[in-house]
Amino acid sequence: MIALIVLAGTALAQNGLDLLRLAPGDLDWGEDARQVSRVDITGDPTRPGLYAYRVRFPMGFKNEPHFHPDDRFVTVLAGTLHVGFGERFDEALMQPVPAGGLWTEPKDQPHFVWAKDGQVVIQVIGFGPSGTTQVEQ
Repeated sequence: MIALIVLAGTALAQNGLDLLRLAPGDLDWGEDARQVSRVDITGDPTRPGLYAYRVRFPMGFKNEPHFHPDDRFVTVLAGTLHVGFGERFDEALMQPVPAGGLWTEPKDQPHFVWAKDGQVVIQVIGFGPSGTTQVEQ
């Protein structure tokens, strides 16, 4: 067990995890044409290594079925996000995940989300390289 902890610590050190302390006001959010905002916290999802970022979805935003090439751990920080797994968007397959709740996104597992009831903020943590592939409908 101690060897595993040492190896994990070594891997993080080699990937250049920087000391970081941010207050919410320090975050520099960017917004896309869909009014989805994102801020990178640490790392670069497109490169090997640990990464973390936050995403803010506006009320009503739907993210159609898609998947990622890496395992991810997602926490809802604000609001309630409806989350479903599968290759087609199906409200019957969704479950609400309120603030403080979380879910995992296993590698290559299609999933979809909906900010049905209001604005939602999530935090995504993974180990890159990552990306997003939309499931063709």
